Amino acid sequence: MSLLDAVAELAEFLEAEGIPYAVIGGLAVQYWGESRTTRDVDIVVLVPPDKTDRFLERAAGRFHPRIADAVSFAKQNRVLLLEASDGTPADISLGIPGYEEEVLRRAVTGSVNGSRPFKIISAEDLIVHKILAGRPRDLEDAERILVRQCQHLDPDYVRKWLEAFAQIMEDRDLTGEFDCILSKAEAEQA
Repeated sequence: MSLLDAVAELAEFLEAEGIPYAVIGGLAVQYWGESRTTRDVDIVVLVPPDKTDRFLERAAGRFHPRIADAVSFAKQNRVLLLEASDGTPADISLGIPGYEEEVLRRAVTGSVNGSRPFKIISAEDLIVHKILAGRPRDLEDAERILVRQCQHLDPDYVRKWLEAFAQIMEDRDLTGEFDCILSKAEAEQA
């Protein structure tokens, strides 16, 4: 089984459960940016609060938890740490209403290297995630996505959400970081 088989297995489960989801990690970077090594699957889901406990129990029953008491950990930290049937690590993040509702509404259906189609975060939302994470690798990923997708992106959408998050993360100029990365990507295209 490959990473793409693990994504297919997870997507099949989430779709059967009727859970909105989007792949948000390295596989999304591969789809929108360029090839990138990744060893795990990162997915965001949106589960109604009154159904969260049931979802966590069903997911932990279907897939192997990576830590003891994974369900309690997920309730506290909003991420369920699992393994697909072949041992591929999978982080299923519990989305919160608001921004992540928009992320899932805007998700596209696509595939990587001929895989089974699955829901993938939009390029704009992936850039928002990468800038919020702010690690050098994440900012590099954002730049590579911008280089490949610049002509098809809505920069105003990205700025809108970065401005909203800047109210929480007052120590960083998120839109300034985006504009700097966007300028670099545009210069590389010229």
